[in-house]
Amino acid sequence: MRVLHPTSPLRPSWDWVPWASTLARLVLGVVWIVAGALKVGDLDASVRAVRAYRLLPEIAAQMIGAGLPLAEITLGVLLLVGLGVRIVAIVSAVLMAAFVVGIASAWIRGLQIDCGCFGSGGELAAGESPAYGVELARDGALLLITVLLARWPRSRFALDGVLLRERE
Repeated sequence: MRVLHPTSPLRPSWDWVPWASTLARLVLGVVWIVAGALKVGDLDASVRAVRAYRLLPEIAAQMIGAGLPLAEITLGVLLLVGLGVRIVAIVSAVLMAAFVVGIASAWIRGLQIDCGCFGSGGELAAGESPAYGVELARDGALLLITVLLARWPRSRFALDGVLLRERE
């Protein structure tokens, strides 16, 4: 087996990772801000969307439905500015995993709901069909991005980098 010297031109370069992390951070940040902004103006609809999953007690559905839009906006802003990227990515991964489980659960149980990911949500009108496959694919891809960002949080144009350099 041939071992490459660390400076060998044949050794793969990881210089692209901070740029990929930057792209992941910006994509996730925009997704969170858009999702939260579309819900924050109508918290009743956000509560209805959480309630439609029929997974939580009423008081928990109300609290989560009311708090989720603000949490999403906060996560998005933190990702856009690059502050606490690893922690925010981990929290994002937990939320995305919860969304995937919720959507899969609704699909398995035959519920006819809109996921509420980007607005209203809740029970679908007669004749409307849920888009669970598309929603699961989207949230699964976003979950993968959050996991990768948690693994490689260092990115370009992030406050984390500025703050870490000042401490060194």
